[in-house]
Amino acid sequence: MEKDKILIAEDDSDIRELLTLYLESNNYKVSLASNGEEALAKLESDFFDLAIVDIMMPKMNGYELIKKVRSFSDIPIIITSAKSLDNDKILGIDIGADVYITKPFNPLEVVAYVKSLLKKKNVKLSVITIGELILDQEKYTLKKQNEEISLTSVEYKILAKMMNNPGQVFTKSQLYEYVNGGYFKNDDNTMMVHISNLRSKIEDDPAHPKYIKTIRGVGYKIENKKEQD
Repeated sequence: MEKDKILIAEDDSDIRELLTLYLESNNYKVSLASNGEEALAKLESDFFDLAIVDIMMPKMNGYELIKKVRSFSDIPIIITSAKSLDNDKILGIDIGADVYITKPFNPLEVVAYVKSLLKKKNVKLSVITIGELILDQEKYTLKKQNEEISLTSVEYKILAKMMNNPGQVFTKSQLYEYVNGGYFKNDDNTMMVHISNLRSKIEDDPAHPKYIKTIRGVGYKIENKKEQD
């Protein structure tokens, strides 16, 4: 089973090491960033299941980081901060964090929140509807306007991954690694072909896609329901 991947954005090396120890002992895969700019670069170029973000970081503080992340991802975010005023907590939640934990904290509390947020995130709906697309993950079928659309196994995996994470931007390498378990540079062209084939099957006008959008220089995302309305 693939491990959930967590990014820790924290400039205090002792806290990074402590959280890494507890999270890895709970079978999570951990990546580290010591400042906001490094964290943003990692979140833009790689896929994470959850992020733990400090507020007072160099180069880009946690509030700025979260605002930027929320422009392209709905990843669960936990704030850890020495700022303990109610206004700070309210601001953190308002800009998109899911949980606000004040320092000093018990690392077991952080792990408990991680487990809770990921449990909610990983609950897979058996049927997902986005616009006119209806994906039945028990029957492995896709319908549009009550007509079943035939997909290859690779196309199904790509579409299911994107429909389970509407609004999330995926790079070609992330999608290919998810589908095949590995990635090589030449696989970019193969993924472009898969996306093109998917569009020809699900879009009314593949040249002007309604569902699978290209994010220039980054990758692809599937529009969420609100964006379809």
